[in-house]
Amino acid sequence: MESLRMIENWPVPTAAAAVVRADGTVAGSYGPVGHRFPLASVTKPLAAYAALVAVEEGAVELDEAAGPEGATVRHLLAHTSGLAFDEHRTVAAPGNRRLYSNAGFEVLGDHIAKAADIPFGEYLRQAVLEPLGMTSTELTGSPAKDAVSTVDDLVRFAAELQAPRLLAPGTVAEATSVVHPGLTGVLPGYGHQKPNDWGLGFEIRDGKSPHWTGASSSPRTFGHFGQSGTFLWVDPDAAAACVTLTDRAFGPWAIEAWPPLTDAILTELR
Repeated sequence: MESLRMIENWPVPTAAAAVVRADGTVAGSYGPVGHRFPLASVTKPLAAYAALVAVEEGAVELDEAAGPEGATVRHLLAHTSGLAFDEHRTVAAPGNRRLYSNAGFEVLGDHIAKAADIPFGEYLRQAVLEPLGMTSTELTGSPAKDAVSTVDDLVRFAAELQAPRLLAPGTVAEATSVVHPGLTGVLPGYGHQKPNDWGLGFEIRDGKSPHWTGASSSPRTFGHFGQSGTFLWVDPDAAAACVTLTDRAFGPWAIEAWPPLTDAILTELR
């Protein structure tokens, strides 16, 4: 894909990317797709997928109590548990505000580990990574931010998100639709948004502006970006997904560079 060559001009030491069609074929790739990068918060969709496997296996239920008083597994996945960003303290009642929370995903990981009686990193490996053949991906700490992976591996995950084999399609549809609509919140790096829509572990684009996806990305686009300069989006209307990993921390360069790349990819796909 010609559009991916835009990455050559990015101010980053190393970058790799790929575009994956809904049928699982790779439309194009760029850079060292086998290179392992820290994912930062792109870890969360992987952790969320493992949590949804745990729900389907009956290890946990979406509406069972988890985390702060009154909160559930669903609240933790949707960033509405009321837990603070990076501290295990409650700053709001569950379901009232969209408070993006690493702590929430750590509580979720602990909850599933206890229910399944294995460490969460091992549960993720058995439930998601191994079945998808993601042999270079590993969770080394927090389920919020401590996975490392390659573009090659995340291509497999992006294909799974578009044509689920590990989960019922209805489960993925629920996870990538808005949970608790209309809540305001902060999108890290982009400030306050009203509404700040999320699914279960996936951010939903809707009409957010500014945003890390493109101006031409459909409102149904879902995914996640990470502070390590990484992102993964799936645009159901374009029938495609994009994975981009870099080794430069998210900042003004990314706010400037990412949307034009996405728009160029979508134009080329059309």
